[in-house]
Amino acid sequence: MLNGETHPLYNDNRRKLGIFCLNVSGGATATLAEGHWEATWPNILEVASTADRTGIEALVPLARWRGFGGPTNFNGSSFETFTWAAGLAAVTQDAAVFATSHVPTIHPLVAAKQGTTIDHISRGRFALNVVCGWYEPEFAMFGAPIMGHEERYAYAAEWLEIVQRLWTLDDEFDYEGRYFKIERGFHQPKPICTPRPPIMSAGSSPTGARFAAQYADMAFTPLGERADEENEAQIRALRQLGRDEFAREFQVWGHCSAVCRPTEKEAQDYLRYYVEEKGDWEAIDNLTRVMGLTASHRAPAVLDRLKYRFVAGWGAIPWWVRPSRLSIRWRTFRASVWTGSR
Repeated sequence: MLNGETHPLYNDNRRKLGIFCLNVSGGATATLAEGHWEATWPNILEVASTADRTGIEALVPLARWRGFGGPTNFNGSSFETFTWAAGLAAVTQDAAVFATSHVPTIHPLVAAKQGTTIDHISRGRFALNVVCGWYEPEFAMFGAPIMGHEERYAYAAEWLEIVQRLWTLDDEFDYEGRYFKIERGFHQPKPICTPRPPIMSAGSSPTGARFAAQYADMAFTPLGERADEENEAQIRALRQLGRDEFAREFQVWGHCSAVCRPTEKEAQDYLRYYVEEKGDWEAIDNLTRVMGLTASHRAPAVLDRLKYRFVAGWGAIPWWVRPSRLSIRWRTFRASVWTGSR
């Protein structure tokens, strides 16, 4: 286990909690509702500090370079995640502070150095969320075409292998792969978290799930509004893939959207207000179209429900479906909550 005695992601809680999307405008909710999330640094500090004090284990940013249009230009204003994490690392005490990296946008030497710097600022609480990217208009900004699905993960495997070598090897090393050539690679100081900071990876495709099972300490998997038994079977299959193919154990994380109000009726009323009355459906139409989620691939009713979830909480499982499961006692707050378990 990685630094199991000190890192918040390896504490004794069987269920870990994190807050997602604090660094982007709108957060996880595409809405024009009064009080919608504004990603200003004072707002971020307030929520991150509250989460830190109340025992939330993780602060996870969304890597975003441009928004999805619509009246809100959903997620269009954003803070870069490594520098965002460095800032929060200096003002929090206990929570794990993540950076989320689109691997094609940053060289692994730079990412390793930035991650180590944040790990020292946080006194060993850094974690890295590795994503391959899918939003083609963002990659056009970098002047490079988006890679094919399988190639993205081959590239990410080389990228991550170099980062991990830089974090763990004391001697210089050479590396020559399909995508990277490193001559006399060297990195000091090493991260405080030994042997390296924890790594998260998300993937819903078979290739993405296999990559997470092979490399991640926290495998994020999207779950659906279906019977508990089906979701549990999906998690078991992912864990078994890690055991059978790579002899690895890891945490499994997913995300839920929670609407917190004093009563269930007030929560349901507010849900209808910020989604049905004030939701930015144009932005979500753009988002789902780029993701390839169209009526030609899904029944209209299924697609409509999926879009509803994207407006309400970036596609997360709606925790309002089963309110008895919600045991978090916060002040009135709307958030996308990442949950993980051993």
